[in-house]
Amino acid sequence: MDYGKQAYQDYLQLEKNYSLHTVTAYLNDVSAFQDFLVSAFDSGDLYVVNYGQIRSWIVSLVEAGISNTSVNRKISSLRSFYKFLMKTKQVEANPLLKHKSLKTAKKLQIPFSEKELDLVLNQIQYPEGFEGLRDKLIIDLFYTTGIRRTELIHLQLSSFGSNGTLKVLGKRNKERIVPVLPIISQQIQVYLSERSRLEVVKDPGFFFLTLKGVKLNDSFVYHLINHYFSNVSEKVKKSPHILRHTFATHLLNNGADINSVKELLGHSSLASTQIYTHSSLSELRQVYGNAHPRNQR
Repeated sequence: MDYGKQAYQDYLQLEKNYSLHTVTAYLNDVSAFQDFLVSAFDSGDLYVVNYGQIRSWIVSLVEAGISNTSVNRKISSLRSFYKFLMKTKQVEANPLLKHKSLKTAKKLQIPFSEKELDLVLNQIQYPEGFEGLRDKLIIDLFYTTGIRRTELIHLQLSSFGSNGTLKVLGKRNKERIVPVLPIISQQIQVYLSERSRLEVVKDPGFFFLTLKGVKLNDSFVYHLINHYFSNVSEKVKKSPHILRHTFATHLLNNGADINSVKELLGHSSLASTQIYTHSSLSELRQVYGNAHPRNQR
């Protein structure tokens, strides 16, 4: 890795506090663009680049079947890299200054219904012992706190306060405190009792473990959610993020203030939270239509 990319990596990790996963993705995108420059223009010099070359890369990505969303993410990485080079005075001009993102279709995230949550939490059969207690607690914690998959995986034993709160380390190492319902606190105590009986614990600091005593990973948690909700829901997407979406939607449907939901989700701006309001708007429209006199005639 040359000095520029190494310095950029340090900047992302130390100054921007991005996760290792995010840093790796950014660096991979920059390297992919450099590889394209070598193959298409016989030069891998990232410091002498014009927008025409970037545009050629975009065209090649689209022709390769890469979605507009993925292309935009790659260009976002490149934009960040050139902003860094401008900031550190390694280039005099940003070749992406006038670039406009490709248009993408907004995907509607369909939350689980309250009935589906009731079925998965109260009606289906879970395995006996540690695994069943853990799986049900994971689902309930997603639904009652709205935390992200990565946040759940990295929960520590010390994350849960004795006063019914949960300390969550979110994006960019931003910490937030989330209240925990009494019924969840009770489940936590039962789970911890079973957890203490594990014969081998290789990652003792982490709250959620596998039967082998190691911390969970992204794939494990995704498949866990998909498995249980496949028993009660015919929705195409059944993932931890849909549970987070469900948490926000159900709160808003039941009268929660959007700013409060924003804080619970750990969003830095209200715009991020507003994507969860489509369902509550739908319910509001139904109530409005049933109640307004002009619609009764």
